[in-house]
Amino acid sequence: MAKSRLLTHDDYWAIWLGGFFLVVGLLVFFTQKPKALQEAPDWSAEMKTESERVPFKSVEWYQASDAQMSIKGSSTSAGKWLKKLTGKPGGWSTNPLTALVTTETQADQAATNYEEEARAAKREAANLLEAAKATQAAAAETQFENEERNQSAVSAIEAWRKAKSKASDLQKKADLSPGNKVPYLLLLFVVFLVLFGIAKQVAGTPFREYAPGFVFVFLLAVLAYWIAGQAELKAIGLGYAIWAILFGLIISNTIGTPKWAESALGTEFYIKIGLVLLGAEILLGKVLAIGLPGIFVAWVVTPIVLVSTYWFGQKVLGIKSKTLNMTISADMSVCGVSAAVATAAACKASKEELTLAVGLSMVFTSIMMVAMPAFINWVGIPEILGGAWMGGTIDATGAVVAAGAFLGDKALSVAATIKMIQNVLIGVIAFSVAVYFTTRVDAEKGEKAKVGISEIWKRFPKFIIGFLGASILFSFLYESIGDQQAYSLIEQGVIGSFTKNLRGWMFCLAFVSIGLSTNFKALRSQLQGGRPLLLYVLGQSFNLMLTLAMAYLMFYVVFDGVLAKI
Repeated sequence: MAKSRLLTHDDYWAIWLGGFFLVVGLLVFFTQKPKALQEAPDWSAEMKTESERVPFKSVEWYQASDAQMSIKGSSTSAGKWLKKLTGKPGGWSTNPLTALVTTETQADQAATNYEEEARAAKREAANLLEAAKATQAAAAETQFENEERNQSAVSAIEAWRKAKSKASDLQKKADLSPGNKVPYLLLLFVVFLVLFGIAKQVAGTPFREYAPGFVFVFLLAVLAYWIAGQAELKAIGLGYAIWAILFGLIISNTIGTPKWAESALGTEFYIKIGLVLLGAEILLGKVLAIGLPGIFVAWVVTPIVLVSTYWFGQKVLGIKSKTLNMTISADMSVCGVSAAVATAAACKASKEELTLAVGLSMVFTSIMMVAMPAFINWVGIPEILGGAWMGGTIDATGAVVAAGAFLGDKALSVAATIKMIQNVLIGVIAFSVAVYFTTRVDAEKGEKAKVGISEIWKRFPKFIIGFLGASILFSFLYESIGDQQAYSLIEQGVIGSFTKNLRGWMFCLAFVSIGLSTNFKALRSQLQGGRPLLLYVLGQSFNLMLTLAMAYLMFYVVFDGVLAKI
């Protein structure tokens, strides 16, 4: 008797396993709430009052925000344990062992090195706080109608915030605690092996065949995280994704990927679970909070770039493979790897084509996350415009956040939100591509194209249902339990301390699988004289120009009033 696709298909297992992780997170964090959460004042109401009283974010607004953000689900014993369980190897500078083990001697040395500097930074922050209060009071004397005094207050408050952030970072370094990450990594490995092994066993791959290969893949994922934690490499944007792919490529193109490991190379299996988890981070309320400007930047530019790039690849560059053309176009225009996987599944692109698209995305993402903030600062582009520009063009969400942080808090907020809005298009693009390829590309010559619902459903990436379901569920929870609990239990609980870490592991395992299953000889035929690279470069150039123009038009011309609310 044939097994149901509900038990044999990667898409459905992505929903089952991703859903399982989300349910576990909800149960843990909603049943183990921080005590401070029950006693906390309504900081959101105070922030709202301040927003109505002062035309800029006041000292009191930030103090209320800090108080709200200090109450985290990750502060409970269960939250701390889950965060440790799902955490990656830590950062290191010269001694790689510190990424896994922190001794008491090292903790004491950190306190010695940073405690005095942290105290000095705290004193500076306290002085700047008093200066900020004084300039804000001067602005209040004019009922906040004197723009010069208002701007002086804003500048003073920003100086205080930077000093406070610096003091906090130094204090964290001084408060380094002894610890050993190895037992947690081993336990995480066992959890993954059991869950994934069961899924593979049910789907038809014996556990005894899957287990040895997964040991190999997991160790390479740990190694990728480990190397990516090196301070200098991290600073220049060489994240775990590049190392995971690189290590896999080196092995597969030298000694060759061992046959016994091939059953664990589940590129789509791992990344689809990660995408279901990503759905929980796409909170519709936050998407709408930035208003129409962000929606126009993400939802108008993206389809235009996608269609234009695909047309250009076919009509001008003459790329023979339409599936490769479409996968690269979606990868570059929507949100990198996530969109590439969904689109590749929808149009039935080959594994080699997906690998090439992902490789191009990784290389250009690393360049853009460093080059764009530097260029924005060099030419003097306003912070909010720069954030919107990066959010709509840099492929990976993590890279967007890192690049936004280089510019400032406002740029980070705008960039991350626009990328979040753009991520919503994953499901829409996947469905549209499935319809297009079913009714047009694959239609027999001479036949009038007909919409085959069954074929469209067959091609449609089912994990997108899990992605959208998680987004809707968590958006509903976020809006229904109030801002304070939503921040503490969802942002800094289920997502921030659990599922986001798991998503990182899923992506890392997928990138290792991509590298191990890719051979340069197979990729050579896909390069087609450099046309895919040229397609990506020209398409991304068009994307950069159109996104910048749209961001300026939306934020500074059509909806210029929204700037005051950011």
